[in-house]
Amino acid sequence: MLRSPCFKHWHQLPQRALLGVIISLWVAPLALATDNEAVTDTGTVDAVKETVTPITSPYDSRDYRVLTLENGLNVLLVSDPEADKAAASMNVRVGSAQDPDDLQGLAHFLEHMLFLGTEPYPESDGYQRYISNNAGSHNAFTAQQDTNYFFDIEPSALPGALDRFSEFFLSPLFNADHLESERNIVHSEYMARIRDESRRETDVLNQLLNPDNPTTGFAVGSRETLASPPEGETPLRERVIDFYHRYYDANVMNLAIVAPQPLDQLEEWVAERFAAIPDNDLNVPLIEAPLVEADTLPRYIERQSLQNRRQLRFYFPVPDPTDDYRTKPTQLIAHLLGDEGDGSLLAVLRNAGLADGLSAGVGQGDGNEALFTVSISLTPAGAERLDDIEATLLGAIEQLRNDGLAEWRYEEQADLNEQGFRFQQHGAPQQEATRLSMSLSRYPVEDVQYAAYRMDGPDAERQQEYLDALTADNMLRFYSAPEVESDTVSPWFNTEWREQAPDQPGQALSGLALPGPNPFIANDLTLLEGQDEHPSLLIDTPSFTAWHMQAARFNTPSVEWRVSLQNPTASYSAQEAVLTQLLASWLNDSLNESLYPAWLAGQSFSAYPHSRGMTLSFSGWRDGQTPLIEQAIEQLKNAEIDEGAFERVRYQLQREWRNAPQASLYGQASRTLGEALLTPQWSTAELLAASERFDRHHLENFRQRFLDDLYVDTMAVGNLDAELAREQAELMRAKLRPRLTREEIPNLTPLAVNEEHTVLHPHSSRDESLVLRYLQARDQTPEEQATTSVIAQWLDTPFYQQLRTEQQLGYIVNAGYSPLLEAPGIALVVQSPDADSDTIAERMDAFLEDAGQRLDQLSDEALAPHRQAVHDQLRQRDTSLSGMANRYWQATALEDVRFDRRDQLAELVLNVSLDDIKALWPSLREHMLDVRFNPGDEPSDVGDYREARSPLPSVHEQQATP
Repeated sequence: MLRSPCFKHWHQLPQRALLGVIISLWVAPLALATDNEAVTDTGTVDAVKETVTPITSPYDSRDYRVLTLENGLNVLLVSDPEADKAAASMNVRVGSAQDPDDLQGLAHFLEHMLFLGTEPYPESDGYQRYISNNAGSHNAFTAQQDTNYFFDIEPSALPGALDRFSEFFLSPLFNADHLESERNIVHSEYMARIRDESRRETDVLNQLLNPDNPTTGFAVGSRETLASPPEGETPLRERVIDFYHRYYDANVMNLAIVAPQPLDQLEEWVAERFAAIPDNDLNVPLIEAPLVEADTLPRYIERQSLQNRRQLRFYFPVPDPTDDYRTKPTQLIAHLLGDEGDGSLLAVLRNAGLADGLSAGVGQGDGNEALFTVSISLTPAGAERLDDIEATLLGAIEQLRNDGLAEWRYEEQADLNEQGFRFQQHGAPQQEATRLSMSLSRYPVEDVQYAAYRMDGPDAERQQEYLDALTADNMLRFYSAPEVESDTVSPWFNTEWREQAPDQPGQALSGLALPGPNPFIANDLTLLEGQDEHPSLLIDTPSFTAWHMQAARFNTPSVEWRVSLQNPTASYSAQEAVLTQLLASWLNDSLNESLYPAWLAGQSFSAYPHSRGMTLSFSGWRDGQTPLIEQAIEQLKNAEIDEGAFERVRYQLQREWRNAPQASLYGQASRTLGEALLTPQWSTAELLAASERFDRHHLENFRQRFLDDLYVDTMAVGNLDAELAREQAELMRAKLRPRLTREEIPNLTPLAVNEEHTVLHPHSSRDESLVLRYLQARDQTPEEQATTSVIAQWLDTPFYQQLRTEQQLGYIVNAGYSPLLEAPGIALVVQSPDADSDTIAERMDAFLEDAGQRLDQLSDEALAPHRQAVHDQLRQRDTSLSGMANRYWQATALEDVRFDRRDQLAELVLNVSLDDIKALWPSLREHMLDVRFNPGDEPSDVGDYREARSPLPSVHEQQATP
């Protein structure tokens, strides 16, 4: 996998959750380890040269140790006794910047080749199968200066995983039999991303940067760039091996492991397996060529976007700030330019109708230089006033030079960072391991956890150096829009672009003002003791329900509130669905300026629409949450909906719907499946058409209708007691005044696939082909869910191995359990740049036919590991307060509210028998729905298909019979 360059936005728009149909292709890899015993070797102690304990939060209960092995390998060990997964990540400080000029994509190709067997484990799928058979997952990515390999696994299988993983860096086979197939996979990955807008922009940007800087090359690779050389030249496989030996070395590697085992045990395992990685005394490759040739600026570039979206970016070459992490001289600058409160650059542009989003930060760093970037999402009116927007940005920068970098502003940022560090929540072990291995690659070992938060004090001289770089003469202005046309095309992502200098200077807009002290900073961050097992009813009336769960296990004084405002007509028609989305979007937009300081201080709010209405989501510190709740509800009920705000949010939604055919093909297929098998659902084309009919007065009238007929569900999960939760819930009930009952709110209903194998086509303008085949189970019972999930896991690895590795159909190949609400099903997905959908479907047919024959030979002993691993996956602990709150919140949407549903399903999985699977298999084969696409296919009328369906039974037919 290739990771594209990304910009570090210190302050971005708070996320707006848009609830749509999410098909969760849950790939639950399974089976128990067979070689999980470590061999103790007293000599391994000598492999460790040094140990260090990094700086950690006082509320972090995990144990840490940083090792430096004798061969130079840095290792960070994290012992988390509560973790139910073990994870490892190896970051190699080598990436696409080291690609030779005549073999672009080589670092990425090498990443792929390391998965294809090692001397002790020569099978090309041996590593993948072991990880998958032990409830794990794995992947890798190549960036400009990093290649990162990572996995997670059932903890008892960690020794065996480390055995296999370490051999990547000791004895890879560079499997000659798979050289051609893996090159095809890399090409498929390239083609799957060729319409990605960020990659298209980077492709043009690389033509403008210094060609001698190696970060500006083509990083992905293709059949063309990785072609076998002419006879007489060094073969491709030898070039791969040469690259590996030239750049891969213990001194440029950093390993992080997060696991429940004790530190001493982890240290022993690491020393045994990684101490033999060669020490060739290599250093991290340095880049000396400038990122930008100074005498080429300023430049004004326009490039064509495929999506109906207009973006304006300003790139300023600056020193790479990575080594300045202790003082963070760019953070305050990025914070003030990216501010969204009253008087901010964004607020001024929004109020003039020119922009609807903005972010600022530093990216594209190469160790010496980087690009400070201000990115502005434009309205159509803004696209006509690029010069005025530039002048306003330069005015905002000048304002910072004059009086923006006062020490109190820096201290306020530092205090907020310290709060974030003290109460940081750890992600899943794999996410943590990857983050930590990257951090270990860039910062001193003692700061591996603290570096992102550390602000020791302002460096005024360094801050001034960055401000001095933000000038009109040191700028690359980059405008993206669909109407741009040119004969000049970028080399790899086929993007038309041109250079277009402005005709005359712009006129800066008035109204810019720097923010004052943040009034939302929390004062009471006391941790309350008390941990409930699950939510319990706090208030239960016919029209209002409140659930509460006190939680202290995440060591943060934070609370997650969810408030579902349900109205029976919210999705009755496409028109009502559009109005519901408009109301939620307007509420977010109208509160953005006033609540942006709250977001900076650790309080966030968002409203998102769903089939029953909308949910208000409050997340953040317990202290100060009550006035936030009051303000949001008051705004929803009584604030004026002005014309500018209405047009802005309608334009944003219309832009999203117009761009839907350009979205990822797999995402489009998933949406089509949801539109076909869930009701009520409306296509993006129907939503777009309906949105054209409305003006501000329609939304005002809808708001009144919506609020007049409500049923309200609420839940509070976090570090608050029942007394405060009840007080806040009663406040909500008094302000919202719900009067309907839950029974008056229609449910989102899963529909049954008929026995006729139907093919639907999404509305897409993509260039690839795809098949998403959905196999639906017989009913929605927990027993059916358990059996279907075990079958999905059993299919996972062979489907990937046969259709991706062996048949090379494409980069995106997946088989997994995919429930639609409570309706169980299995989705098989292949997206291909070469094979058409008929060919893919034929290969799927053959695979399923073969699977049926394998099922006849399947023993209960062979099935047992799959059952166990699905069970273990279901029993995984929550790794964040928000994740736990969302899981419990989703349970309240079901007719039978049960918070132990996941545990119940986990126990049922262990009882799935071969007879259960064999009884369900024929029905799965008989109830299939295909979503297929070839370029140029006409979209199907999914509504007609949906209207002909009946609900999928909630219980098994035999159970339903009196």
